[in-house]
This record gives sequence, structure tokens and C-alpha cells, in this order.
Amino acid sequence: MTFILNEVDSIANNMLKELRDKSIQQDRMRFRQNVERLGSILAYEVSKKLSYHEEQVETPLGFSAINVLRHQPVLITVLRAGLPFFQGFQYFFDQADNGFIGAYRKESETNIAINLEYLAAPDLAGKHLILIDPMLATGKSVVKSVEALLTHGTPAYVHIAALVAAPEGIEYIKSKLHLPYSVYTCALDEKLNTQSYIVPGLGDAGDLCYGEKL
Repeated sequence: MTFILNEVDSIANNMLKELRDKSIQQDRMRFRQNVERLGSILAYEVSKKLSYHEEQVETPLGFSAINVLRHQPVLITVLRAGLPFFQGFQYFFDQADNGFIGAYRKESETNIAINLEYLAAPDLAGKHLILIDPMLATGKSVVKSVEALLTHGTPAYVHIAALVAAPEGIEYIKSKLHLPYSVYTCALDEKLNTQSYIVPGLGDAGDLCYGEKL
């Protein structure tokens, strides 16, 4: 399943528009805040697919039955642009276990490889994993991250969350990921360019959040 937030008009489109606008996005604080807010909206959408059970709550005037989350998911984010996006998910899943991945693309004239140099994660066996990576371009970082995370146990389900995604990345994940999964994105963009960047995309999310890296 691929959930695309902007297929239905909502206030989220205002945030997405500001993320893409090359003049507005120069305000780093505003950019990070919009990333966080969109993370919270996607967290809400993911929450609809999790498991619930009934609990009784006592009010000042009686009792009320309400379905509440049975188990917290595990939140895993890909550094560094993933941090504000991840914060948006933490607002909703505030008791969840968390993990972090350090991954980056290494480009050559003929290929783009993903280097994964850091992984800190809790036990994932039988749990719902939310993998938070703002830019789903080639899909290689998602697949490599999931493969690395399997050393911490096999999750029951993987929810992949991205601000924007490219069709090529969606197809790559479909061909390579052999676990139950869904993709949640704010927008499915047109394509990848010859450098494998998303078009129209929004630029380098990490640089826009925190400044250019050397």
C-alpha cells in the first residue's frame, strides 16, 4: 500500500508548498517546523493501521469505554534530515522505543551506493517498525536500512514514511523488500533526474534543516 497525503486537499498542502518554495525554505526554522508538522500528520495516518484494544476510563461522572493503542511502534530515523521529521512522529508516539541510522549516498560515475556507518536500535522482533526517511529517491537507503535492522529481529510490519517520494524508489522497494510494508508520503513526485535526485522535489533536506555540509 502507498498512502499519498496530497491526493486529498488539506492544510498539509500549505506546509508542503512552503517546503518546496525556494525562497521560503531559506528560513531554516520554518523549514524544520514544517517538516515536524508533516511528520505529525503522517504519524496520525500510520496510527490508523495499528492494533487497538478497549479500555475503561473513569470520568468525574461515570465510566467510558475507548479503544486505545495496544502496543507502541518502534521509531527508526535516518540521520540527519530525519531528525525534525522524526520529532513529528514522537509527538504522537511519545512512549515508543527509538532507533537511529547513519546512512549516506556515495556517488560514482556509474552507480549510487548507500553507505551505512551507524545503527542503534532496540529489539524489533514482532513489532511494527516506522522507518522515517524524508527523501525516498532511489529507495536504496530504505532497503539497506531494513536489511541492517533485521539483525535486531524481524518486525511484523514496516511503515515507511517520507516527505516526498519518486516512482522509481517505490518500485525499487517493491522489488527488493520481502516483508509486509506500506509507504506513507506527503507527495509522489514526477521522477528522478540523471543524478538520482527527486524532481521537482525540494532540494537537500538535510542542508535546508541544518546548513550545507563539506
